[in-house]
Amino acid sequence: MAYSRVASLLAFVLLLAVPALSGMFTAYQLGLYLIFGLVGQGIALCWGRAGFLPLGQALFFGIGAYIAGAALKGADGNVFMLVPLLAVAVAVPALLAALVGLLVFNRQIGSGPYFSLITLALTMLGFQLANSADTITGGFNGMTGIPGLPGIDSFGNLYFVIVGVLAVVSLGLYWLLKTPFGVLLSATAQNEERLQFFGFNTSALKAAAFGISAGLAGLAGALYAPHQGIVTPQSVGFLLSAEFVIWTAVGGRASIAGPVIGAVVIGFLASELRDAFRYWEAVIGLIFIVTVLKFPQGLVGLAGALPGWFSDAARRPSRRRDVAAPPHRSDDAPSLVFDSVGVRIGPVRILDGLSLRIDKPGIHAIIGPNGAGKTSAFNAMTGRLPLTAGNIAWHGHSLAGLKPYQVARRDISRKFQVPSVFADLTVDENLDIALWANRIGLAALFSMRPHAWRSDLFEALAERFVFLKDGGTTAGALSLGQRQMLDFSMTYLTEARLVLLDEPCAGLSTGETAQMIEAIAAINASIGSTAIIIEHDMRVVERLSDHVFVMHQGRLLAEGNIAAVRADPEVQAVYSGGTK
Repeated sequence: MAYSRVASLLAFVLLLAVPALSGMFTAYQLGLYLIFGLVGQGIALCWGRAGFLPLGQALFFGIGAYIAGAALKGADGNVFMLVPLLAVAVAVPALLAALVGLLVFNRQIGSGPYFSLITLALTMLGFQLANSADTITGGFNGMTGIPGLPGIDSFGNLYFVIVGVLAVVSLGLYWLLKTPFGVLLSATAQNEERLQFFGFNTSALKAAAFGISAGLAGLAGALYAPHQGIVTPQSVGFLLSAEFVIWTAVGGRASIAGPVIGAVVIGFLASELRDAFRYWEAVIGLIFIVTVLKFPQGLVGLAGALPGWFSDAARRPSRRRDVAAPPHRSDDAPSLVFDSVGVRIGPVRILDGLSLRIDKPGIHAIIGPNGAGKTSAFNAMTGRLPLTAGNIAWHGHSLAGLKPYQVARRDISRKFQVPSVFADLTVDENLDIALWANRIGLAALFSMRPHAWRSDLFEALAERFVFLKDGGTTAGALSLGQRQMLDFSMTYLTEARLVLLDEPCAGLSTGETAQMIEAIAAINASIGSTAIIIEHDMRVVERLSDHVFVMHQGRLLAEGNIAAVRADPEVQAVYSGGTK
């Protein structure tokens, strides 16, 4: 961390020294590339962190530039009038992008390709409007005669303003990526569906990230207008949008400094090639292709895994936990009702009039042959499969038509059969996400305090699964058994009233299975939740279950205690179970 701060300070000092070392013309050119780097930082926030690529950032850059240009011309040097107008140049792109993001991302999980194409289409629309709206934008010739910022020379000390803004934005992003919001963005890119099952509205998270990125583009546009003195339709065009993406990719989309480095390197390279080589654009395109294929981490990646701004270490939270997490408990008695539930996909009936009721706490089991509809029942309950008939109610409220994050907010937590963790995040960060589920508020999303949250259940799980204490380990480096235990721990850390466990012992050794059985019994009893387990290992069912449901062909075949179910002739005819 100390090295990172020294390197950052050195870079800032070198930028300030450019006018003295290389002259004002070089500083003027560099200032333009730094402005473009600001836009790239916003793209990196979306692309490198949240996992979706905006192809139309020039639209928001151009909107900010046009608004700033009109403000500078209209304010006529009046600072008190100019400041709020320049704020509008940042706010309008941010709000527009957030709205677009909500509309697009709310459609479905993982709508990245559609989003990218829509932003591209919006940029093309913006270019046409800028060309045709002569009275507003100046049409093809652009908005000309834009004065500089009051008291600031566009060819002189404006450069220092640009460097200052870049420094503030970079520090702000560095801080933002370390907050819970930044961790959740990374989790969204890795496993968006799992994050929704913790109760997080990933559509809103991605829309917020897109809004922030567009605000940065608008800020860059507000600096571009006085820097160039003219804003043309090319400022909102697809070509510039493509260049933003190229600069970000070449520099490094997973870091804060990368997009700035890419914009500066490619900017000066293009400036030199433009006059010396006829096909200079082909060279830039080739550099982009080679970078994407061979060096996906960009120039920053070539420099190796450096701390701070240049690596993922910037977002790793402290392992120290000394703040009690806000309580999340409900003493309501369980009440889960499946009422003639039907799920059909095309001609195939997945669930066919399934009816069951759970109205007492404890551990219940669902067993049955493969294809009986056990996991589909969980999927129907948690928003993964739409109901075609009947209803599912929890505490008297229907779950039909709800999205996974809305179901999770009804105090329902789910573990999948295959361990579903955030592989590129640390164990600490995985556990943090579970602790934040249904507890963290909007203000706390942008605070460092939630990284220190702990709970009594957290301590109990850490004592039971010792590897959890090594919070700096990347989750993807854990063994299969450890990932199962981590996933189990995360599921229970939410302290939900209803816990759904889909084959929690799948893939575990005999010893690990015994450890998991003991953990399920002890942890569930300690918090008094109602648990439903899908399991084929009858040893697990015998040791844990208070009540057993047997499913067959999408219907309930039998229910009762394990002895009664085993003695049922209909159950014996279709299912025998097994043990490890």
